[in-house]
Amino acid sequence: MAKVKPFKGIRPPQTLVEEVASRPYDVLNSEEARAEAHGNEKSLYHIIKPEIDFPVGTDEHDTAVYEKAAANFAMFQDKGWLVQDEAEHYYVYAQTMNGRTQYGLVVGANVQDYLTGTIKKHELTRKDKEEDRMKHVRINDANIEPVFFAYPEDKELNQIVSKYTAAKPIYDFVAELDGFGHQFWIVDDKADMDRITAIFAEMPSLYIADGHHRSAAAALVGAEKAKLNPTHTGDEEYNFFMAVCFPDTQLTIIDYNRVVKDLNGLSNEAFLAALDKSFIVEKKGEEIYKPVALHNFALYLDGVWYSLTAKEGTYNDNDPIGVLDVTISSNLILDEILGIKDLRSDKRIDFVGGIRGLEGLKCRVDSGEMKVALALYAVSMKQLIDIADTGNIMPPKTTWFEPKLRSGLVIHKLA
Repeated sequence: MAKVKPFKGIRPPQTLVEEVASRPYDVLNSEEARAEAHGNEKSLYHIIKPEIDFPVGTDEHDTAVYEKAAANFAMFQDKGWLVQDEAEHYYVYAQTMNGRTQYGLVVGANVQDYLTGTIKKHELTRKDKEEDRMKHVRINDANIEPVFFAYPEDKELNQIVSKYTAAKPIYDFVAELDGFGHQFWIVDDKADMDRITAIFAEMPSLYIADGHHRSAAAALVGAEKAKLNPTHTGDEEYNFFMAVCFPDTQLTIIDYNRVVKDLNGLSNEAFLAALDKSFIVEKKGEEIYKPVALHNFALYLDGVWYSLTAKEGTYNDNDPIGVLDVTISSNLILDEILGIKDLRSDKRIDFVGGIRGLEGLKCRVDSGEMKVALALYAVSMKQLIDIADTGNIMPPKTTWFEPKLRSGLVIHKLA
């Protein structure tokens, strides 16, 4: 059963929230963060991407960079740009994209739930990325950014959330960069907080939607602190990390696509001929083609779009992993034809979230940077949950959730 708790959030004053709030650390590089934070000393990038306060080219993993994050976090609090709530709360965070709104509960999720599998994951993590986030959590003694969870929809939780969202939000703004709306409320009634805790305690599982490395890092740091505390009880604040939990019915996964630098020594003609073994290949022309169903792919090569439909017998609909289009394309195209064996480490491949559109794939091929692009049909929430429930792991770069959580609306201290 899932254990959650309210916490004393550290938040920006209402008048400063738009200056403080930022995109997550892992959706932009150092140069982009430096540009977005230009002229804004209150931007959270000074804490989550502190290399922007150093000369261009500074290693973001340098010890001095992590120390700068902690110094900036302390400075933000000293200057009143971030202020801790006096009492523990849950919070409601709503995001609006393209006229559609999803409502999440901000909670303290339990470290042991992550370690024992009550909080379920669908992706593997990389040790180097885990260690980076662990250093960030350790030195700040806080979860500066939330992770993104899904839970099985619950009608009573919906009613509690609706009670608060009927009132005026504490924060209400539209991010200039992407036009997505963000609203935020404080759950301050003890009876409601107790009921939220009790309802989550009846849920057999929570599911990581986005933020596998942040979840792993937060849980591992919490476990470290438990080992170092001779009077550990399990109720200390470090036993919890910050998560925004959304009903599974409100979430949409968008496509996560691939671009490859070369054809593994094959000519265009030989590559297309090789595809014919496992796919029905149809030439679509110069107009962008988008996959229309599961097991249908869009390929862009030398200015032309193609439809690829996996032939019967090349996949197993009864296998939660084998049925995934990312598995089919990885096995039958990337591995078998292009010789890409490890999607996590091969430098010949890159990944493009569907939020950038298929035009983004086309541009990277037309520029000559990449040779071929492959667009996939998006995974469903049901597929994600089925895979997590069966203890399976999705191939790398399978899911892309949008909108991304805005960082800086609330922070969780471990002390």
